[in-house]
Amino acid sequence: MRGDEEIFRRRVRRFQALLREKEVDGAVIRTLSSFIYFTGTKWLRPSLLIPAEGEPVVFVVRNEGETFRRKSWIENVVEYQRVEDLMAGVVSWVNRNGMERVGLEFGVERDAYLLFLKLFQRLNPTVEVVDVLDLTMELRMVKDGWELDNIRKAGEIARKGMEVAGEVIEPGKSELEIAAEVMRELMLSGSEDPKVYVSTTPRAHAEPFRDMRVPENGVVTVVIGADWNHYYANTARTFTVGEPGEGVRKAIEVKEEAYRLALEETKVGVPLNSVERRLSNFFKGKGFEREYIAGYTHGVGLLIEELPMPTIVVPTRAQRVIENMVLSIIHSPLMLPEGAIKHEDTYIVKKKGLERVT
Repeated sequence: MRGDEEIFRRRVRRFQALLREKEVDGAVIRTLSSFIYFTGTKWLRPSLLIPAEGEPVVFVVRNEGETFRRKSWIENVVEYQRVEDLMAGVVSWVNRNGMERVGLEFGVERDAYLLFLKLFQRLNPTVEVVDVLDLTMELRMVKDGWELDNIRKAGEIARKGMEVAGEVIEPGKSELEIAAEVMRELMLSGSEDPKVYVSTTPRAHAEPFRDMRVPENGVVTVVIGADWNHYYANTARTFTVGEPGEGVRKAIEVKEEAYRLALEETKVGVPLNSVERRLSNFFKGKGFEREYIAGYTHGVGLLIEELPMPTIVVPTRAQRVIENMVLSIIHSPLMLPEGAIKHEDTYIVKKKGLERVT
């Protein structure tokens, strides 16, 4: 397995302490990133059961058990053949342990389906379901040394990918062709689940199109998420092609100035929304109020975008910066008719400042 077993045991113990504190008897972990966080390995269609006291249980498909045991520290691995067997196993686990309050993560991530929640409630009508997303994210928001080392390595891979992007962008090439070249570099460098977004038009989040092509005079924005041992680093750059015009030049200059301002203001103890206000006022003063999208940063870790996530989860804008958070700065682009102007890097928060990863 990747990483020392004690790292993952310690995480489970801390999570169990939080469960007991909230008087939750156990948790059913279905979100892939939290499954990785506790088990140490990526496994599709995950089902991890963590009691408030005792050892966790993992359910995997028939004949997957031996491989899973080699890639994780968890010893209690149960195989199932049908989905009905999985649900019966979960119900049996809840009943056998006399659980009255069970935690699930109310997220939007893969495998955290509403359907599973509804089915769980139907099969366990006397059990109170509690949202434990805040508990898992409380643990995941601040990274340990092993996590930071993985993110630094991911940053090295992301840099290689962005170098390739700069080399292959040329008029007439499609977004998909650019993404394919970058993806190849990332995967050959060891990134197992890279994310590459390319936009030749004004799109804030751009999965590449095969029929969108680099113009003779314009901008191309590339966003990369590279992972190492499942931990991501996130970076973005805007490349100019030909002579895109004075408006683009000015926007890039303003964006670079805002980037420096964000780095100066993001410090341990500072609320994210106070930096957001400074940036909003800055863009307004520069005449780019209508082009700026709110949400200057987000967390990075087992997901390319995770809590704190002011970009999507507005309440997290009140979150204060904590040492060993990993943040992507400056997330939001300036949306021009010519395209999205973006400059984004991943940083590790330290007491004495920010450590740049990408």
